Amino acid sequence: MKENQETNSGSVFKWILRNIVLAIVFVVALVVVINLLLGMFTNHGETITVPDLTSMSVSEASREAGSHKLRVEVTDSIYVRRMAKGAVYSQNPKAGSQVKKGRRILLTINALHSKKVTMPNLVGYSMRQAKAELNSRGLTLGKLTYVSDIATNNVLRQVYNNREIKPGKQIESGAVIDLVVGLNPTDNQTYIPDLKGMKYLRAVDAIHDNSLNIRKVSFDSNVRTYADSLNAVVYRQSPTASNAPILMGSEVSIYLSLEKDESNEQ
Repeated sequence: MKENQETNSGSVFKWILRNIVLAIVFVVALVVVINLLLGMFTNHGETITVPDLTSMSVSEASREAGSHKLRVEVTDSIYVRRMAKGAVYSQNPKAGSQVKKGRRILLTINALHSKKVTMPNLVGYSMRQAKAELNSRGLTLGKLTYVSDIATNNVLRQVYNNREIKPGKQIESGAVIDLVVGLNPTDNQTYIPDLKGMKYLRAVDAIHDNSLNIRKVSFDSNVRTYADSLNAVVYRQSPTASNAPILMGSEVSIYLSLEKDESNEQ
């Protein structure tokens, strides 16, 4: 009788143990199946690296995004004269971001049609006043040509595309305006500022503010887009910075890179 009880107890224990094992196996299998289904229907845990679409046309950007299983949508536009019309100016999310499959990449493109602005009358302004007025109207200061006059840096003529331009004329936003300015023989010298470490537009301002011209702007190979050029910094200039007097209207060359690497100066 006692042996039968022990046998029955052993059978019950084995039955319980077997069912516990089966339950564990079932739960594990269920978790695996659920994770597989989540991966199939929601790409759970899977991300895609956003490609760099800047400077591409919208059609090129769409194809590139599609090859990464992403979509694009144009949401805004600006006008940049030095950039190809219709090219992608910026994107959101930025290149290198991790996103899910099917994510929309929002694009800001360079407008297909330029904005027109009215040419102001700069004659009689100082060079700095003229530069500020041009900037306020979305125009760009170009070359400074110095001629003998009683007042140094007094604007005598305004020039567009090598021709004198009259006030009131409609021109494209971003147009480059050259100025003919006065130079008094007793006040005709300036100095070359230290431009190293400055971003592109700041360096251009510093050159003009010191009554100098730009001879050459050279970007390293890591500067690939217009947006890159705005973030690039000067790592070399020619001539170098000096407090020695130099004639107004002299030229300066600048070399820019996205990385301030001193080895570039060698």
